[in-house]
Amino acid sequence: MTARRLITPLTLGVLLAFVAGGAPFAGASSNKVYTVANYPVDATAKDAVAAKEKAHADGQQAALGALLKRLVPVTAYNRIDRLKTLRAANFVDGVAIRSESNSSTRYIASLDFSFQADAVRDLLTREGVPFVDEQSPRMVLVPVTAEAGEGGALRYRAASGNWNQVWKGLDLDNTLTPLRIETLLPSIHQDTIMAMLNGDDRVESVLTGEYKADFVLFAIADVDSGSRQVSITLAGIDAAGLLSWRRSYRVPDGDVGYAMELAAVVTQGVLEGRWKVAKSEDGGQGGSFGGGGEIRMAVEFSSLGEWNDLRRQLLETPGIDDVRIGAVSARTADVSVRYPGGGAGLAPVLAKQGLTLSGGGGAWTLRSGY
Repeated sequence: MTARRLITPLTLGVLLAFVAGGAPFAGASSNKVYTVANYPVDATAKDAVAAKEKAHADGQQAALGALLKRLVPVTAYNRIDRLKTLRAANFVDGVAIRSESNSSTRYIASLDFSFQADAVRDLLTREGVPFVDEQSPRMVLVPVTAEAGEGGALRYRAASGNWNQVWKGLDLDNTLTPLRIETLLPSIHQDTIMAMLNGDDRVESVLTGEYKADFVLFAIADVDSGSRQVSITLAGIDAAGLLSWRRSYRVPDGDVGYAMELAAVVTQGVLEGRWKVAKSEDGGQGGSFGGGGEIRMAVEFSSLGEWNDLRRQLLETPGIDDVRIGAVSARTADVSVRYPGGGAGLAPVLAKQGLTLSGGGGAWTLRSGY
């Protein structure tokens, strides 16, 4: 039996921790967000029956952790570590099988785990953990690919293949930011896309009219086979406001599909993080999150020496406080800091040091500007 390379439950948990930003709010809640759908499980045991039982048990435990990270702001993650060890079976409302395959000792499946909304709410409230369980209005997301045209200028086309399929494989209904995937319409011209990428919000009326939706976003994938990277640009207006965000992903072992799947998961998390911040600014309940103090960023670098320089500059920048360094990989580091005025206030300060802080909401990126 062969299996396609997947975003594993462990990787998914790390991604959710990295990309989810947020603020506490418990407004018009939706029980839909208490379902973690299309969740991958994979287990090996002495026989097929034992492998299936192990996959379901481990999967529901991991899915509970993913649910808590969906609901709880990053700034309160340290308060849910102990909750993730609770017996998930006590909170599970049901399990549905989307797909499954097995050998004599291995079981692979995609499952939907539904959790008891009231039980999880009561748990978080009892433990004093802030959470968001109100869904944003449904938004349209248009997958697009960028290709080099005449003279090297990029041309934008309706996505097909991997970049289109990975979005359809995500849980688009139960997320905090529900999405409707649409194709690039022939009526959307290249200059309209360019204007949107340049942050011209006047084109939004064109897009909302064409797609008959209040919020329209374009997710543009540009594959650079030379550098073995996929660059993703997310632009348009979501339920939190005007958005222009870009990030690149390494293509491991030439597996473009895996890189795009990873990019889609992170991008969906960016939207959730922005929605949480928006709810905080609307007057979320409890705590002191939002309002611009904390900045969570992905610090990008090309070497250990560059990472050390970036870290030193952050630590020595006047006004930056409470620097916390999370996961560090060969090319990125998960960092959070506090600064008066938030990311918008810190960006021009870092620019004077030759650093570029871009993004917004719960998704900032820091890199050397040189």
